[in-house]
Amino acid sequence: MTAQLLLSILLGAILIYAFAERRRSPVVGALALMAAAAGLYFVWVPAHATALAEFAGVGRGVDLIIYIWVVISLLVLLNLHLKLRAQTEALTGLARAIAVGEALHAGARTPAAPSDGAVEA
Repeated sequence: MTAQLLLSILLGAILIYAFAERRRSPVVGALALMAAAAGLYFVWVPAHATALAEFAGVGRGVDLIIYIWVVISLLVLLNLHLKLRAQTEALTGLARAIAVGEALHAGARTPAAPSDGAVEA
């Protein structure tokens, strides 16, 4: 019973977060809402998780939930990796553009040296 209450509080917090997040990122908000609602349902009716696990060919409901959690975690990790990689590439492009712009700007300010080798007095 204590575990059910603790999990319910944590999943309730996720529901509140998902509801607040839905305006900024509707997909993330909707997925978090669905995951938290399913989690609350299976916390309070674990027999249905076991029945679903048996239907899926997994022995226990807890095992099925852990397998699903691992898959979701790996998808989130992949998504974060791809976003970080895209940001790194964008930052590299910006740094190059700034460096080239500064080099061109600095080159336009300094007078060019004479090309015939003569020294001006």
